[in-house]
Amino acid sequence: MTSVLRLENITKRFGSLLANDGVSLSLARGEVLALLGENGAGKTTLMNILFGHYVADEGRIEVEGEALPPGAPHAAIAAGIGMVHQHFTLADNLTVLDNVVLGTESLWRPWQNRAAARRRLAEMSAEFGLRVDPDARVGELSVGERQRVEILKALYRDARILIMDEPTAVLTPQETEGLFDTLRRLVERGLSIIFISHKLNEILAISDRVMVLRRGRIVQEMPTAEADRHRLAEAMVGQTVTRPRAGAMSPGEVVLAMQTVSFRPVNGVALDAASLEVRAHEVVGIAGVSGNGQVPLADLVSGLCRADAGTLSFFGETLTSPTASKVVRLGVGRIPEDRHAEGVVGEMSIWENMISEDLRQPPISRYGLIDHKAARARAGAQIEAFDVRCPGPDAETRLLSGGNMQKLILARALSREPGLVLANQPARGLDEGAIAYVHGQLLAARERGAGVLLITEDLEELLALSDRVYVIYRGRLSASLDAKTVTPRQLGLMMAGHDMRDDSMKETG
Repeated sequence: MTSVLRLENITKRFGSLLANDGVSLSLARGEVLALLGENGAGKTTLMNILFGHYVADEGRIEVEGEALPPGAPHAAIAAGIGMVHQHFTLADNLTVLDNVVLGTESLWRPWQNRAAARRRLAEMSAEFGLRVDPDARVGELSVGERQRVEILKALYRDARILIMDEPTAVLTPQETEGLFDTLRRLVERGLSIIFISHKLNEILAISDRVMVLRRGRIVQEMPTAEADRHRLAEAMVGQTVTRPRAGAMSPGEVVLAMQTVSFRPVNGVALDAASLEVRAHEVVGIAGVSGNGQVPLADLVSGLCRADAGTLSFFGETLTSPTASKVVRLGVGRIPEDRHAEGVVGEMSIWENMISEDLRQPPISRYGLIDHKAARARAGAQIEAFDVRCPGPDAETRLLSGGNMQKLILARALSREPGLVLANQPARGLDEGAIAYVHGQLLAARERGAGVLLITEDLEELLALSDRVYVIYRGRLSASLDAKTVTPRQLGLMMAGHDMRDDSMKETG
């Protein structure tokens, strides 16, 4: 097969950290190469070198036999490389259409052909099942909608080599199948893809070949036909990995009750007469495509906003004016959706992030002042207890890998043994080892007596952890479903706007 891309001996250091250590790979025309590895293994660094965001300390890159200039994203785009980034590279103050078109037209052109661009974007949105309002400002979109814009932006440029970093994190199973069908058609026409995902079933379904990175080095390469989930997971982390599953437990007292709660945010989908209960010793899952009301639901439970109608009760106490500090004091542990933007302050130290919800509580605070010694001691204990791999409490949080950043947030939320845990996309973008760890911590909280409200778009995660499930669609919650009997197909159809009645699927609107 004709090679369209070659990376030879790519090495990259960040101070004492060796992110990529002599990595070499090739990509054939019409091939899907899966790149696997733990969080922090060097996958994203390698792809950023390929796309020109970073410059390698050693090594070279060839596209179609021609050397690719280092550190030049415009050269990578001109060479036919497109990238769907794990962390969004969008202008929040511009519309979806402007973000997609940005950089594709000459600055010397006196006008934009917006009508043609709009038509093409609409056609692509329909073809790929990635519907988004072209006139919506990106800053007003949900995380899932921004991911769709990233995919559309790359495909709009007619890339011949497409780097896809966790592209299906916010799609339903049916939408993922539709995207894969489209990718297969494009591959048949010669498109080459580097596919980065932690969903091993997707790797096995879409790729032709798999390469595994561990600590910056390629440790295994195999045809996908010779791979299986257990072999891939073990290659990623260097040992056998098994995800925990929820065992049977009897639910206890109600720790969260929502009764016909409605809330209309300034932007996005409104929550419409939502009712649910979460009890001690149970995990209640919320399934839904991103942008269907998960944000206002999570904000209400987090105390970030006040309901327009209905009642919200924590541990039997109805709050008419909830605030974040109130719900935390009552015993709510919060794991937010976006760990970078909402979960931590990257420029602050690890110990500062660890105590950020306990600033006024002894022994951290004495007479209104932070006891730095006590704060660092607590952070050190939590780093050890939750296996946060870092240089120490004084290191900047932004330097942590995604998995270790999530462990930091878990340590802050769970170390106080809260009675209710809001886990919003707790394992998004994590590797198999980190996913197993996060799931184990949530189930341990359930066993101690906490109720867990799990918001996730990963149906495998949802069904493995949940006792009961609600589906959210356009701001409305379904009736409670038994997680042990409902199927992924049924959930996927409900997430797409169908309801289950008399064993048939009917469109609800």
